[in-house]
Amino acid sequence: MKYVEIPEKKEPNPKNDNRKEKSSRQSPGSGPWLWGIIAAVVFLLLINNFLAPAITERAMMQTDYGTFIAKVEQDSVKQVVISDNQIIYTTDHCTYRTGPVDDPHLVDRLLAAGSPNKDGKIEFVKKINNQRSPIIDFLMWWILPGLLFWIFYRAMFRRIGRSSADGGGLGLGNFMSFGQSGAKVYADTDIKTRFDDVAGQDEAKASLQEMVDFLHNPKKYTALGAKLPKGALLVGPPGTGKTLIARAVAGEANVPFFSMSGSEFVQMFVGMGAAKVRDLFNEASKKAPCIIFIDEIDAIGKSREGTFSNNDEREQTLNQLLTEMDGFEGDKGVIILAATNRPDSLDKALLRPGRFDRRIQMELPDLEGRKAIIQVHLKHVKHDTIDLDVVGRATAGSSGADLANIVNEAALRAVRQGKDAVTTDDLEESVETVMAGEQRKNAVISPAEKRIIAYHEVGHAMVAAAQSQSAPVHKITIIPRTSGALGYTMQVDEGEHFLYSRQELLNKIATLTGGRVAEEIICNTCTTGASNDIEQATNLARAMVTRYGMSDRYGMMALESRGNTYLDGGSRLACSDSTAADIDNEVKTIIAQAKDKAAALITERLDKMHAVAEYLLEKETITGEEFMSILNK
Repeated sequence: MKYVEIPEKKEPNPKNDNRKEKSSRQSPGSGPWLWGIIAAVVFLLLINNFLAPAITERAMMQTDYGTFIAKVEQDSVKQVVISDNQIIYTTDHCTYRTGPVDDPHLVDRLLAAGSPNKDGKIEFVKKINNQRSPIIDFLMWWILPGLLFWIFYRAMFRRIGRSSADGGGLGLGNFMSFGQSGAKVYADTDIKTRFDDVAGQDEAKASLQEMVDFLHNPKKYTALGAKLPKGALLVGPPGTGKTLIARAVAGEANVPFFSMSGSEFVQMFVGMGAAKVRDLFNEASKKAPCIIFIDEIDAIGKSREGTFSNNDEREQTLNQLLTEMDGFEGDKGVIILAATNRPDSLDKALLRPGRFDRRIQMELPDLEGRKAIIQVHLKHVKHDTIDLDVVGRATAGSSGADLANIVNEAALRAVRQGKDAVTTDDLEESVETVMAGEQRKNAVISPAEKRIIAYHEVGHAMVAAAQSQSAPVHKITIIPRTSGALGYTMQVDEGEHFLYSRQELLNKIATLTGGRVAEEIICNTCTTGASNDIEQATNLARAMVTRYGMSDRYGMMALESRGNTYLDGGSRLACSDSTAADIDNEVKTIIAQAKDKAAALITERLDKMHAVAEYLLEKETITGEEFMSILNK
C-alpha cells in the first residue's frame, strides 16, 4: 500500500528559508571542524595510551629473571629500566623484558657490575611509575565521553527537529517538552479497497454506507437536523474483516484515512501517548472531512474498574482520547472507526453514545456469505467452474481470513500438480489441509494399527448414518495428516444451522463415541486415537448442563460464565463445590448413555461395518456416496 503524507498548505517565504538555511550552516554543533578536532584528540589519546606502549612491548623479547642476572654478571647489559611490573634491559643486540622479582640486592649488583660504558658502570633508572597522568585519565574517562554524548545529542536533536518540521513524529527532540507533539501521521490517499471487495458482511456495509453518504452529501442530513455519528466500533472475531471494511469506507468516501494501532499510543514515558493522541486529532481536524481508524483499541481502552493499574501512561492516553472525542462536533466530518475483538474489556466511558455511537458486529459469515467471500477471492485466481455450494458447506465456521487462506492453498496445490486452473477438488483438498494439515505420505503404519484406525473411523460414520438428526457423512479417510490425526470422518450439513436441539446434541455425542465403541466391540481394545473425540464429547455434554439448560437435574439454571467469546476466553463455574461435583456426575451420565446408544447401533450393523472397513482399507479414502452405497446394499 502506498502511503503519502499530506502536508499543511503554507505560503513559501524565501527570506525565512534563506535565514533558516544560513543559521543552520553557522551552527557550531554541526560544523565539520568540530568533528575533526574531536577525532584528532581521540586518535592522539589512543596512540599515546594504548597503541604506542603495545607496539613497544611487542618489539621487546621476553626472558626470565635468571637470564637477566646471568647477563648482568657477564657484563653484557648496557641499560636497565626498573618499573612497577617489569624490568627492561638493553644489550648490544636487543632489548629484553622480564617480570619483577623481589630481590633486595638487585641495585647493589647493578652498581657493582662492570659495563662497557664510558664510566664503567651500568646505566639504569631505579624505578619508573607506569601509571598515566591524572590529567590524561580525567580527559579520557570524563571529558571525552561527555563531549561525545553532547555532540550525539545535538545531532539527534537537530535531525529530529527537522523531521518534526517536515511532519515528523515524536522523538528525542520532543522528549524535553511533552506538550508539543510531532506525531507523524500518514494519510492513505491511494486506497483501492471498495465495498465490493468486502463480502459476507452485508449488515455492516449497510450501516457504514450511511456514514460514507453523509461525507458525500452532508446537507441532505443536516437539513433535517441529523448529525453524523462520531464513531463506530467494529466488533467481531479475528479474521472477519474489520480492518478491511474500515479501508473500504475510506476508499468509498475518497477522503484522507488516518490509520494507527492502539499499541502505537502506549509509550514508555508518561505523557508521550497523550501527546500523540492530541496530534492525531489536531491533524485530522485540519484535513476534515477524513476518517480516523484505530486498530486494536483495547490496547489503550481497557476498563479502569476493579484493577490496580501500574501504568499511568496508558490511563493518561485513554483520558486524552476521551477528551479529544468530546472536543469536536459531528458536523466537522471527522469519523472515528475502531476495531477490537475484546469488547468486554473496554472502558464504559469509551463506549457511551457521543463517542462511539454505533457498535457494528462483524460475525462469522453464514453459508451465503462464505460463498460470496470465496467468489471475491477467486477473482484473483485463474479457475474453472467451482461448485461454491459444496465448498461453502464444507467451510462452516470459517472466517474471511480462513477462506482467503483456503483459496490460496488451492491455487498452490493446482500449481504443484501442473494444472492450468483451480478446480473444486483443489478447494476441497485445501479445506482439509487447513483443518487437518498436509497428508503424511511417508508415514508407515502397521497393518494392525491401520485396521484399528479404519474401524474407528467407520464407527463414527456408522453411528452418524444410523441416526435421523445427524449431519450426513461427506468423506472418510485413514491417511495420516501433519496435525497428528491418523484419519477422520467429515460430516457436512446440508444447510446452515443456527439452533441445535437437545436430541441433535445427544446424537452428536453418540457419533463422537462411535470410534471408541467400534474399537472395543470389533478390535477388543481401546487406543489413544479417541482422545480428541473424548474431549469434544465432554465439552459438549458439560455445555448442555451448565450453559444450555438441557439437564434433567438442574434445568434452566446457568452454572457457568464465559469469558471473551470472540477469543475463546474459556469458562468459569459459578456454583458451589458440591454442585460442581454433581455436574461432573451429570456429564458422565450423558456420555455413558450416548456410548450405550452407539454400541447398540454398531452391534446391529456389524456386517455393514466389516464391508465398509474392508473397502476403506483398500481405497484409504472414500466419499459419502460410496459409504452410503455399501450401507444400502
